[in-house]
Amino acid sequence: MNSAAKDFAPDWVSPPGDTILDLMEERDWNQVELASRLGFSTKHLNRLVKGKVALTYDAALKLERVLGVPADFWMRRESKYRQHVARLEESEKFLMWADWLDELPVKELRRVGVIEDLRFTKGNKSKLVESLLHFFGVASPDEWRECYGSMSARFRRTQENQSNNGAISSWLRLGEIAAENMETKKYNKKAFEAAVDRVRELTVLPFEEARTKIARLCLDAGVKFLLVDSIPGSHVSGVARWLNGHSPIIQLSLYGKSNDKFWFTFFHEAAHILLHSDEKKSIFLDDVDFDSDEKMEKEANSWAAEILIPEEYRFELLSLRAEAEIVEFSKKVNIHPGIVVGRLQHEKQIKYSSPLNKLKESLEV
Repeated sequence: MNSAAKDFAPDWVSPPGDTILDLMEERDWNQVELASRLGFSTKHLNRLVKGKVALTYDAALKLERVLGVPADFWMRRESKYRQHVARLEESEKFLMWADWLDELPVKELRRVGVIEDLRFTKGNKSKLVESLLHFFGVASPDEWRECYGSMSARFRRTQENQSNNGAISSWLRLGEIAAENMETKKYNKKAFEAAVDRVRELTVLPFEEARTKIARLCLDAGVKFLLVDSIPGSHVSGVARWLNGHSPIIQLSLYGKSNDKFWFTFFHEAAHILLHSDEKKSIFLDDVDFDSDEKMEKEANSWAAEILIPEEYRFELLSLRAEAEIVEFSKKVNIHPGIVVGRLQHEKQIKYSSPLNKLKESLEV
């Protein structure tokens, strides 16, 4: 079947009554004649022909005896008709729900391929609504607001502009879908602590090699590690959360696209999993470029900073300025020099526009 035939979805429906009328015409019967043969009132037959009453199996058996067409044919015909009627009615609902599209990053979700790449015209709005309902796994925008709109009450934000719930929930949903296809062991805190120590050793590797090893180490400890490209407006570099209260995930966006931000964000989210497991209903939304005064965010920041560059090296760290010094120090503590540059910038020891940025690695999902 070609794609045009497969996608054919007319905005009209043909009830089984159309076939009944064709067979009546072949026999030169009117509705009074057929009704008497079927044992129906003329009014009931007329309503049946127009699709205003359902064609029951009892009626199908009578049509089989009178018109010679098997009952199964009539039941299939009725089923397809009712399905088509329901879809047309749904399409009308989708059009009524088109305002919901204004709450979501439709253009971006088209770009990443989770919904059809349709122009934002009136004729396509119902299709876009349907695609987005499938994407979020909800029956209507009301259920989306219940499941995802209300999710915002569980957000622990690091900054106030993380308020675009449509963008944030879309990014989180992309992670949920990816996580559904990942098999992992039951979460084990000690195993994850050991995995995090081993992950630190990977900072010196090329990113593509490191990301594969991170995913495996995390999965073996019962944590799902995800890289999901950022959604404009979400202002989220990473999130730590527990799906269904028992499956922890770390989802990073590469927001900022440099390896120093990636590594700090990973360890920051790992800290939330390890330190704040009592907050399983919380969703920790983090932006690595923003310092939060919130207690748990400070704890996660301190934990991540300590594991990357332990406090015992702080004095030596703050004395670094030259490229050669930074490279030598990074070898000493066994981390990527780009992380050292990022830390010095955060400590306001060198400018964010410094030529030393060349020591960082640029990343892509």
